[in-house]
Amino acid sequence: MKRKIVETEDGSKTIHIEDWNETYHSIHGAVQEAFHVFINNGLKFYKHHKKQIKILEIGLGTGLNSFITLLESERNQLNITYFGVEKYPIAAEEFEAVNYFEDVFKFYPELETRREEFWGYYQKMFASNWEEIIEITPNFTLKKNEKDFFDLTAHDGDQFDLVYFDAFGSQVQPELWEENLLNIVTDLTNSSSIITTYAAKGSFKRGLKANHFTVKKFPGPPGKREMMVGFKNFDHE
Repeated sequence: MKRKIVETEDGSKTIHIEDWNETYHSIHGAVQEAFHVFINNGLKFYKHHKKQIKILEIGLGTGLNSFITLLESERNQLNITYFGVEKYPIAAEEFEAVNYFEDVFKFYPELETRREEFWGYYQKMFASNWEEIIEITPNFTLKKNEKDFFDLTAHDGDQFDLVYFDAFGSQVQPELWEENLLNIVTDLTNSSSIITTYAAKGSFKRGLKANHFTVKKFPGPPGKREMMVGFKNFDHE
């Protein structure tokens, strides 16, 4: 399918799939959406609960969410193991074209003296081999998995504290927002865990509840009225 790079409203870029009229990130602001959905309504709930966190991302895409999470791990001294799943990895020229480094790094002025170091980490995350566990920093370990979401299975004791559910929208891939996939994903979560997503789709909400998550709706990122977070045996107050 034909893809092109487009600029979003916060100045950051994303990839647009022309055949679907779908983008990897919100056209209202790629970086804004990532912070709002996955950090401010996901990772932040763990900052005062535990320091070792295992994260699963459904839809690794451009690597934006994983890079922000790496920076958060450094800012908050969190030890994060990150598993990103993507069936169709982006090309090197697309990674270079979207280049989120400056868009994200400006929110971490306390790390400015280590700019070159983190530029190296940003590049290393994209260049690292798929299906290998790679230590990017002492606080952040990455494994990129090239596979279909429906092929996910529990292995090696992997159980996740936090899931970033960042699949393409239900208007182009409705099967990703139904209970079958959610059953697979929730089987990979710990007894106490969180699933956060930019969407507020009814079938996804019902699937979370069927898997014993308490669903809370929060204000969405720019361009969306609401988003959802599922909490399982987790006090987020």
